[in-house]
Amino acid sequence: MNALGRRTMRFLALGVVTAALGLVAATVLDVGAPASAAPTVTGPVPRLDHVVLIVFENHERDSVLGSGAAPTFDQLAARYAQATNARAVAHPSLPNYLALISGSTHGVTTNCVDCPQTGPTIGSLLTARRRSWGNFAEGFPSDPAFAKKHVPFLYFARDAAHVYPLTAFRPKRLPAFSLVTPNLCNDMHDCSIATGDTWLANFVRPMLAVPRTAIFITFDEGESNLGGGGAIASIVAGTAVKPHSEFGGVVSHYGLLRTIENALGLPPLGAAGSAPPMTGIWR
Repeated sequence: MNALGRRTMRFLALGVVTAALGLVAATVLDVGAPASAAPTVTGPVPRLDHVVLIVFENHERDSVLGSGAAPTFDQLAARYAQATNARAVAHPSLPNYLALISGSTHGVTTNCVDCPQTGPTIGSLLTARRRSWGNFAEGFPSDPAFAKKHVPFLYFARDAAHVYPLTAFRPKRLPAFSLVTPNLCNDMHDCSIATGDTWLANFVRPMLAVPRTAIFITFDEGESNLGGGGAIASIVAGTAVKPHSEFGGVVSHYGLLRTIENALGLPPLGAAGSAPPMTGIWR
């Protein structure tokens, strides 16, 4: 073999080795090795096509995440993003739900049933822009495990027509905004953390691959008075979320609402206007 032939053979051999190494690297990445355990890049909230907000009940963060009682919560927090300093704003339930959709507790300090409210909500803003939205409540309207105090849009007359049974929820045909209210058992209010965790595992799975979507999973309140309503678990999952990321700043229900408003291109409501959004967790 002449010199040109020997050089050609060496070049081809090098190409085979390089290709083989590339195949090995690709295989390693395919099994889920994270590129970074905790990205630190910060940035604005992206505009999204769909936002889903799921609210559970009455547990401190440490009772859920890392407790061993909620493997689905742990897996979602590790795979996607979590707010490590999330706070509820009040006790009991209702004022927290009102804060999440309107930026105000409206002076409510009880779980009143007959206490109608006025003023804008994230729902009324979306209605004005002719964008789709709904509050999907398990057991609505008459199941004994349904609780009005966990369905805040029922307190606003113009929004009540957008409250639907959870059976109407279509994970592959999401509206721009969905508030999802599990029943009193599945939201952990009357049943165990494990019960709510199993419900979440079945419910959230079909949405995780929907493009340009964020799924916020949080609690209405904790058991302490930290921040006004306790330290709560708060997770953000979905295709819009940067894997293995965290938001370490203190974020209340007002900051969560501000994040959702930014994602949907809406002006901030009430106290959300002075609350920073969750950043650094987006693709």
